[in-house]
Amino acid sequence: MNRRLKKFLIVLASLYVLVFIALYFLQEKMIFMPESLPQDYSYSFPGNFDEINLNSEDGAILNALHFKVENPKGVVLYFHGNAGELSRWGIVVQKFVERQYDVLVMDYRTYGKSIGKLSTKTLYSDAQLCYDYLLKSYSEDEIVVYGRSLGTTFATYVAAKNHPKQLILEAPFYSLEEVAGERFPIYPVSWFLKYHFPTHTYLEEVSCPILIFHGTDDFVVSYTNSKKLSNIKTPGKLTFITIPDGTHHDLDTYDVYKATLDSIL
Repeated sequence: MNRRLKKFLIVLASLYVLVFIALYFLQEKMIFMPESLPQDYSYSFPGNFDEINLNSEDGAILNALHFKVENPKGVVLYFHGNAGELSRWGIVVQKFVERQYDVLVMDYRTYGKSIGKLSTKTLYSDAQLCYDYLLKSYSEDEIVVYGRSLGTTFATYVAAKNHPKQLILEAPFYSLEEVAGERFPIYPVSWFLKYHFPTHTYLEEVSCPILIFHGTDDFVVSYTNSKKLSNIKTPGKLTFITIPDGTHHDLDTYDVYKATLDSIL
C-alpha cells in the first residue's frame, strides 16, 4: 500500500510541475489572444471614420479607427478586450457613435494590423499615446475613457494619469494576479506572473467620475473583482452597477446598462 501511495504521490507531483511549467511558458498566450489582419485589409463600417497608425517611441505601429459624427457630444477612447481585432471591435463601438460620440479604438500590439513587442510598460504607454492623439483635437472635458475586460486596466491607467471627463469600466479585474489566482489557486501565480496589471493601484488615483458595470454570472472575470474595486476610496465619485445574471459577454443587452449609459453620455 505504501509503495502504491508513494507512486501516486510521485505522479501527482510530476503533474503539478508539468502544469506549472506550462503556465509559466504559455502565460502570454493565455492572456493575449490576438487575431491578425493583412496590412492591406480594408475596414467597412457605416458612417464616417478614418483609419490611422500611431507610431510609438520603440518603433511599434498601432493601427486604430477614429469614428466621427456631426456635432459630437464628445469622444470615447475605447480599450477593447483580449481577443479579436478592429474589424470586430469597430462594430462593438457603434453604440457610442449612435449616441452621437466620436470614438477612437486601437488594436494592441500583435492584434490586427498593429505590430510591436508586448510588455507591461509598452502597453500602458500605448494607451497614453492614444490619449495624447485625442488631445490634439479635443479638450480633456470632452474625453470619456472606456475599458472592457483586459482594456479596463489601460483605461484606468490613462484616467489616473490625466483628467478626462469620465471613466467607464465594463467587467474590470482588480489585478491580473487576482484573476490568475482564482483560476489556479494551487500555484504561486504572484511569483511567476509576468503581467500583473494592477488596476486597483491606478483606480486610487482617478479623479474623474468612475462607472463600473459587472455581471454576477461572469465566469471569465469574477464579479468579486469589481466588488473589491468598488470599495476603493477614490478622488472621483465611483458608481458600481451590478447586473444580475449578467455574464462577461452580454452586459450591453441589459436595460440597466443601456439606461445608465444613456444617462452618463
